[in-house]
Amino acid sequence: MVKSANRQLGRLQQSLEGIAILAGLSPEARERLHKRCTWRRCRPGDPIVGYLDASDDVFFIVDGEVRVTIYSVAGRAVSFRNLGPGEVFGEYPAIDGGPRSASVEAARSSLIASLSASAFQELLQTEPKVAQALLPQLVTKIRALTTRVYEFSTLAVNNRIQAELLRLASLGTRQGKAAHIVPAPTHVEIASRVSTHREAVTRELNRLSRIGIIESKRGALLVKDVDRLAGMVHEATGE
Repeated sequence: MVKSANRQLGRLQQSLEGIAILAGLSPEARERLHKRCTWRRCRPGDPIVGYLDASDDVFFIVDGEVRVTIYSVAGRAVSFRNLGPGEVFGEYPAIDGGPRSASVEAARSSLIASLSASAFQELLQTEPKVAQALLPQLVTKIRALTTRVYEFSTLAVNNRIQAELLRLASLGTRQGKAAHIVPAPTHVEIASRVSTHREAVTRELNRLSRIGIIESKRGALLVKDVDRLAGMVHEATGE
């Protein structure tokens, strides 16, 4: 009975119901797609795809979180973003046949479903709702990358750190003017996202803490006044 319950639990966990771009599929179509997927459990730090490799599978994050990164020849990490449950990655090579544009590794324990490029292309052709759901996500990624290029080119390091905190706060849990970022990003993670070093992040976070904008709380980072932080970023960018 225990083994049967465990098998049933595993089956329930292996579900595509939470994948955003697949929300328009019928239960029957989703079940057919489920059978074409390969399922993998990843531990924190496990590599999933490598920068410039020739693989072209598409990946759905059923549970957990992954980190999108490029590593320099010297081993320095340039982190783009983290992706969570319901999101998709690896679709670029499946669409244009090119190499991987970044490395992806598990940021925490994750359940990942992968689909071959040919099956993904077939899905887009036979299920227009999936293609329609994918397009806005691609545009959002392009806009985010455009913003980051602008910030890297024009903003001082402290302002880039502020902008990254504001992005993280926008994804956190809001309580009035405050936002909780859980789990709190490490100083190294923030540094890799804004192209600086850990010491610069530490200095700026300490300064923001002294003036009452942020506070560290048991594994979380509390942005105490999101509007004030947004004002600082606005003053730096003019937007």
